Order: sequence, then C-alpha cells, then structure tokens
Amino acid sequence: VDDRVNGYFFPKENIKVLTQIILQVISNGKLSPLARNIASIGRETVKNLMVQETVEGYAFLLENVLKLPSEVAPLKAVAELPSKLKEEWQWNLFGDFLNFTLEDRSANFLNKLEEQWNHSRREKFGSLIAVDDSFSYEIWEEEKRTHILDTKRRREEQELKDRTDQPRGTWEDVYRNAKKADRMRNDLHERDERELERIGQPLCIYEPYFGEGTWPFLHQNSLYRGIGLSTKGRRPGMDDVDGPSRLQLLNNPYYRDTLGEYGAFFAIANRIDRLHRNAWIGFQSWRATARKASLSGIAETSLLDAIEKRKYGDALYFWVRMDTDPRNNMQRDFWSFCDAINAGKCKLAFSETLKRMYGLGQDFNSLPPMPEGEGTWSVMQSWALPTKSFLEFVMFSRMFVDALDAQMYDEHYQSGHCYLSFSKDKHCYSRVLELLINVWAYHSARRIVYVNPETGAMQEYHKFKDRRGKMWIKWFSFNTLKVMDEDLAEEADSDHPKRRWLWPSTGEVVWQGVLDRERNLRNRQKETRKQKSKDKLERMRHKHRQKALGKYVKPLPEDIEISNSTTVTSV
Repeated sequence: VDDRVNGYFFPKENIKVLTQIILQVISNGKLSPLARNIASIGRETVKNLMVQETVEGYAFLLENVLKLPSEVAPLKAVAELPSKLKEEWQWNLFGDFLNFTLEDRSANFLNKLEEQWNHSRREKFGSLIAVDDSFSYEIWEEEKRTHILDTKRRREEQELKDRTDQPRGTWEDVYRNAKKADRMRNDLHERDERELERIGQPLCIYEPYFGEGTWPFLHQNSLYRGIGLSTKGRRPGMDDVDGPSRLQLLNNPYYRDTLGEYGAFFAIANRIDRLHRNAWIGFQSWRATARKASLSGIAETSLLDAIEKRKYGDALYFWVRMDTDPRNNMQRDFWSFCDAINAGKCKLAFSETLKRMYGLGQDFNSLPPMPEGEGTWSVMQSWALPTKSFLEFVMFSRMFVDALDAQMYDEHYQSGHCYLSFSKDKHCYSRVLELLINVWAYHSARRIVYVNPETGAMQEYHKFKDRRGKMWIKWFSFNTLKVMDEDLAEEADSDHPKRRWLWPSTGEVVWQGVLDRERNLRNRQKETRKQKSKDKLERMRHKHRQKALGKYVKPLPEDIEISNSTTVTSV
C-alpha cells in the first residue's frame, strides 16, 4: 500500500493528521476527485492483497504437514510455483460461490421443495389443489422470510460469540480440572488389558506410523501394537512403542525419512528381550489398512492357528501381494518391478550394495535370482516371522543398509537427489528396502507362505524343490552373517573409527570381546560385593563394646508394705 496513491497512512496517536486527511477527501459533502481516484486504484490493490505471502505460506504448511507415502512424487518447491499464482487471486474460481449466498441457497432449496410438494399433490388430488395454491404460496413466502431472518440472527450471534472473551472459571474449577487430569493420567504405569492379553499370545504385529494422519489406519486390539517413529504424534492412551527412545538414530530426521518404516525394525530388534517376549513377530504397514489389504478377523485367527500348530515351521507369512499392487499394472517380475519403482536403478543399487557388503571385486555383476513362475512376492512390509529369524534378518539388513548408505549418503544428503528417484526424494532407500525381505527369505531357505487377508486361506510359494540350484545359501547363511557381524562389532568397539559410519547406530554392537569384558565386569562386581561383606563381618566381630557403668535396681512400689516393718500403737 502506497501512501496517497491507493490509500492513506496516519499515526494512530495523531488525530490531527486524520482530520487533515478527511478534509482532503471530502469536498462539499462529497468525495473529492482525488479520493475517488485513490479509491479506484485501491480497489484493484485490495483484490490481490497478500497473494504471495498467503500462497507461499500455505504451500510451506502443506509441505511440512502432509506425510505422503514413499511412492508418491514429492511436492514441488515453493519457488517453482507459477508467478501468476503468486501475483493475483484466481477470482474466477470463486465466482459461483460469491454470487451464491446463504439466503440464495435457502430460497432455492425451499423453491425446489415447494415445486416437488405441489407436483406430488397435483398428481394425487388433481384439480382440487388449484383452489389452495394462493394460500400455499403465502405460507411458503412467510416460511422463507422467517428462515432467512433466523439464519441472519444465528450468524450474528455466532460472530458475537467468537468475539467475546470466554470465561475462564474460578480457581476451584481450575483446581478440580487439574486433579481430574492427574487421575486420568496413568502415573502408576499399570498394564492395560491389551498388554496383558498380548503376553499370552504367540504373535505380536507392530504397526509403524508417523504423525496423527495415520491413526485411523491403526488397529487397537491386543494382537497389534503401534510403534511411533517420532516422539510427536503419539496416540494418547495407547501402549505404543516409542521408536526414538529405543533407537537414537530415529531422532535424526534425515534417517527417519530415508529409512521410513524400516527404522521400526531396527528399533524393535535393539535389545528386543526388554520389549518383545512373543515367539513370533509381525509387521503391518498402515498403508495396507488404507488399501483394505490388512488382515481380517478370520485371517488373524487362521494365522495364529498355523503358528501355534507350526504348520509350516520357520516360515515367512505375508498378506500383501506384489502382483496385485497398484504400482504393478504391467505384472512385471521381481527385479523389473523393483526397477520400475526405483527409477530403473534397483538392480544397480543391489549389485553395488552386495559388492560393498561382501567385499567383492568390481567385475562382480550378478544378482540373486528371484524366479517369478513359482508365485508372487511380498510388498508393503506386511509379514510375520519367528522372532529368532527376525533377528537374523535384521542382522543382514543392518549390513545391507550400511553398505547402501555408504554409496548414496553424500549426494543425497547434500542435494536431496539419489539415483533411485527421478526427483528430490526424502524416502530414498525405502522402496528398495521394501522388497529386501523377499531376497533374504528366499535365499536363506525360509518357507514363503501367502495368507489371504480376507478368507485366511494359505498357499505356499517358491517351494524348496523348485529352489534347488537357485539359492545363494552360503551368502545368506546364519554362520556367514554372524562372522561378518562380529567383525564389524570388533572394529567398532576396538578401533573406534573416525569416519562416518551408519552400522553402529542401527543396533547393538556385540562380539566376543564385549561379552568377555562384560563377564569380567560382573566378576569384579561380584568380588567387590564379597569383599564388602567380609569387611562388614570383620568390623562386627572386632567391634568395641563398652562395659556397663553400673547396675540399675528397680525401686519397690510405694503401696506395698514391707514384710519386716512394725506397727507402733500408742496406749
């Protein structure tokens, strides 16, 4: 707004300036030509006032509030918005709305209702209704006027109510509300019914989530338990797992976004015996529930029954299929689908990661075979495993993610670009990691069983007889992975490398040296406690006891007569 061009400026403390302005804009009881010119210019200015600030602010708000799935293309930067959208309001989009007031909507509704009512009555009573038409119109006209007046009155009352300061209540009310909040808060940390029921179950399915927008897609029965990937946006009154408190890496926004739901695997596996005591563990993405692909009650019962009876033994149960995924309309095979959702670079990323992970030469270009004719694969991180097998999978995943991060971190952290996406992508690794469970389960000789999420019917895919000669058993065996894990743990514990290294931050660092050190520490603490006990007994044995200074004699009561006393009688 420019002073004296499309408006007037005046200090609110100086009334004289305002008086001078009024004298300038009013001449002979009418607006002066100067005032009319300024008003005309100001009208155009006001029509597009605060456009850029509002558009950029709203775009920034959406960018920070919306948490889109990893497969969705990221939002454009605010600077890339067309200049036309930031210079003037798009009033043409609001034309119909501005011309259609509340009174008009009410009148149109009543007119339509009147026409329908009259039409139905004419069909029913014929010409008899014509006599009452004038009377009906008068009633409806009065009803419309009454309705419009009531609408205006309610609107004015609502506006006045919003402008009026609400009473805060007395101190007694504040104290009473505070006491009520304290009672409602679970200060005693008592176990709720869901937690008690979960203890006796063979399976617990964790649902990773981030933000309040995912709450409607999370389950609340005892079979499921949420795990929040952030300290914010936690569900009130639920015994959800706090992911960042179990794994400090999730406090880093970069890795929380990059790993996505995979960070929940590392958080649960870190000192798992303190949290998860069930024989089996499962995960289900909230996106599966949003797509109506989550387990039904019948499927849950079927899965629990198969686990309790050990129908398939050490198996991977999954219930979201790759061949029905909306991203796989072309019905691609495993590696082609992985390429399709990772900018055509999935196979390259896998190959380079395996080279770095196993220390192979640059001439190695093979990929673990993933045959397609024997069945489909799991997507969207919705599966169940024995807890022991899950820990083995996490051990493999930690090394894989570390090798993947080592080759992508620098470019992705600095520019936001990685070759697994065509544009800037905060969830760079998540789509590759989404399919990693299939590679590990197939080549570590786990049975792969599909559970129909609606009926609970089960079907085993990729049977062992069809895998002969195709599995990389030596690469994915527990002994191989355990040796690699201990080598990394020894390096992290002994050498303390100064380079940026992700692996130690993804879980526990355990090798034989750590176990020996902990055992020696326990032995020293035990010896210290024994020595303290001996010293205490020795002090008690040689404790100096002071002799008594005298002997206390209890006096006789006054009301008891002494037997040797005599009575003197006067004569």
